[in-house]
Amino acid sequence: MLDYTGERVIPEQMKPDNGLLLEHCARYYFASSHVHGRVLDIACGAGYGSKMLLDYSVNKVTEVVGADIDEKAIAYANIHYLNPKMTFTTADVMDKNLKSKINTFDSIVSFETIEHVKDDRYFIKQMLSLLNPKGTLILSTPFGEGRDYPSKWPYHYFQLTQEEFKALFNDFSTVEFYFQNGVMFEPPQESRHYPLGVAIATK
Repeated sequence: MLDYTGERVIPEQMKPDNGLLLEHCARYYFASSHVHGRVLDIACGAGYGSKMLLDYSVNKVTEVVGADIDEKAIAYANIHYLNPKMTFTTADVMDKNLKSKINTFDSIVSFETIEHVKDDRYFIKQMLSLLNPKGTLILSTPFGEGRDYPSKWPYHYFQLTQEEFKALFNDFSTVEFYFQNGVMFEPPQESRHYPLGVAIATK
């Protein structure tokens, strides 16, 4: 059995009004209007988000691949969310051979992942290598003190500042930034503080 933790969202083990669950589902619902073609949900966890991407984008999506480093999470996803247009696989986002193992994608979704790796810049290079030309990356991360300061959260190496987050996408042709507060998304406003940022970037 896959156990709920503060970092692992498992809808079947959570109350419907759980704030963390609502925020995560809101991100996938938001992303569903931007994905198309072959879609990668990297660090998919229990797999519910991959299913949401397929359910809400069924006419635009040819395949959804959910990938996660946790074998137990992938086993759970295969039991609960498997679909003819969806596969789940164990994979490490920082694996230099990842492209040869899972090929390339028209869309990549990466929610609350980049703060879990030591090298965020290499992570973005991996995303670029996995994207087809004109492909779309939808990525979110919580904000904090920056990559030079260890995070207080036990599973995070650091939490980027807004400026560091925006600078990650300089090699993309276009990028739009949104900020999430609860289940709401909006363009940045200088007078407001946002706990989490979302980027929609085109290769």
